[in-house]
Amino acid sequence: MCRVAVTGVGVVTPIGNDIETFWTNLINGVCGIDLIKRFDASRLKVNLDAEVKDFEPKKIYDTVQEIRKSDLYMQYAMGAAKEAVEQSKILESDISPERLGVYIGSGIGGINSTIREIDKLNEKGPEFVSPFFVPMMISNMATGAVAIRFGAKGPSLPVVTACATSSHTIGEAYRTIKHGYADAIIAGGSEAAINELSMAGFVNCQALNLSDNPKEGSLPFDKRRGGFVMGEGAGVMVLENYDSAVKRGANILAEVVGYGNTSDAYHITAPDPEGEGAVRAIKAAVAESGITDDDEIYVNAHGTGTHLNDAMETKALKKVFGDKAYDLHISSTKSMTGHMMGATGAVEAIASVLALKEGIIPPTINYLEKDEECDLNYTPNKAVKADIKYAISTSLGFGGHNACVGFKKV
Repeated sequence: MCRVAVTGVGVVTPIGNDIETFWTNLINGVCGIDLIKRFDASRLKVNLDAEVKDFEPKKIYDTVQEIRKSDLYMQYAMGAAKEAVEQSKILESDISPERLGVYIGSGIGGINSTIREIDKLNEKGPEFVSPFFVPMMISNMATGAVAIRFGAKGPSLPVVTACATSSHTIGEAYRTIKHGYADAIIAGGSEAAINELSMAGFVNCQALNLSDNPKEGSLPFDKRRGGFVMGEGAGVMVLENYDSAVKRGANILAEVVGYGNTSDAYHITAPDPEGEGAVRAIKAAVAESGITDDDEIYVNAHGTGTHLNDAMETKALKKVFGDKAYDLHISSTKSMTGHMMGATGAVEAIASVLALKEGIIPPTINYLEKDEECDLNYTPNKAVKADIKYAISTSLGFGGHNACVGFKKV
């Protein structure tokens, strides 16, 4: 069995398109949620989203043609992957291309390209549909494009598990390296699904908060919560054989030490109210990580701001940790980024790694009203310093998918 290190991280998010900006805004409680500006939302009941700002694909791609052949979710993934790979310096090592893999998932894939090409089909006819429509639409193509860009010829695996997607890509990459099938994997997730169609669907399944006040949009664990805010972006990390990373003098940010992957088998959208699947996922990650009752722990909670999720997740943490649950440092960074769907697990895993490295717990912002169902320490409103040894990041997706990834301070 091999140990697994994190040697590079990269993000594109509603609160920053690079790690330094993202982390500064995260610990300072900057909210990336605002009124919808991407499109005319006057026909919708929803008013808020969390859009990526000032994203410049020309800084990532060499030619305009490459940009035109890439859906926005692919561009976000490439931006995050480029930062992570450059930070890790993995391509400067002697790693064999056949031992370098890519696991980047997307919950929805190229839906903006799908909408655009359907409009062309209906308005102009079949001959006007782009020949690049299919590779822009399919949700494996971020993995494919990143592998081509960096010459990664090893294990290649996109994952599609809704909001648990990129926690699963990181967890599966961890297992692949741990068991010797690869030496390094570029792992994460990306999503770009802010459009009228997607948001109408989420509104109609009663998932989104309908407030028009950005400070009341994403309210994880707060009694006033009324749904999540749709976000977008990407998060990517480079996972690497620990011994190889040490040997080449890599800057190791954290160690990946545990992973849990379970299913509720309960409902297509609602979580099991008793949290049985989430409990098993968290227990598996905690046990594999070697966490004990004496350890200081940070939990980056799924914390969507929906009534069912937050109450269930609180209950699950109590079932796993018992009385120690009240000593956990918990926060939901979705209060700042919104729910980034297939990217959210990776971005929150990166927040967990940075919390370990810097000894700072990001806050849950706009937290004002306590809920008797949610009575743990959610790090309200302000970041706190803490010498934590372990961090776990949980993600829970439509379809009953549960994932939990454990990290250890180096």
